[in-house]
Amino acid sequence: MQKTYITFLRGINVSGHKIIKMDELRILFDGLGFRKTETYKQSGNVLFNYRETETSILEKKISDAILHKFNFEVPAIVINAEDLRQIIPDNPFTEDKSKDSSFFHVTFLQVNPDKRHVNKISEMSFHPDEFYLKNKTVYLYIPGGYGKTKLSNSFIENKLKVKATTRNWKTLNAMLDMADKIQGK
Repeated sequence: MQKTYITFLRGINVSGHKIIKMDELRILFDGLGFRKTETYKQSGNVLFNYRETETSILEKKISDAILHKFNFEVPAIVINAEDLRQIIPDNPFTEDKSKDSSFFHVTFLQVNPDKRHVNKISEMSFHPDEFYLKNKTVYLYIPGGYGKTKLSNSFIENKLKVKATTRNWKTLNAMLDMADKIQGK
């Protein structure tokens, strides 16, 4: 059975480092046997169809292929479209209509973090920034702008001891729209 997957590559095409052209990325993904491959923006957002497979297997397959082709490591976090379809309405910050959605971000974790690390970060205050952790997803509300928050991707990786990548709310909604088109919904 074919499923639609979304890959978030961490740290490509940022400040002139780990440059991968989107055309080359689509060719790479197609070469891995993925179908209907599409990219969104230049920051490593890739959608594709593939047979039902554990996301951890796909993450390794993609990361290994990038290392082989481009000679640098890039963590890949893969979720299926059905998960994203649930992640978006699960954002607890959308319930508060006084919060501007342009300040919403979501950090995707490669694995569930250890409870000890979650407890430590949960005890910290980041006011006015807020976060909510659910499984492998960290919902962020950053009213001062993501570039100024302590709740950066690196901070979350460091404190939770897991690989992660962050996307803004607009990108996630665009990715879900693209996934729906690929699936014919």
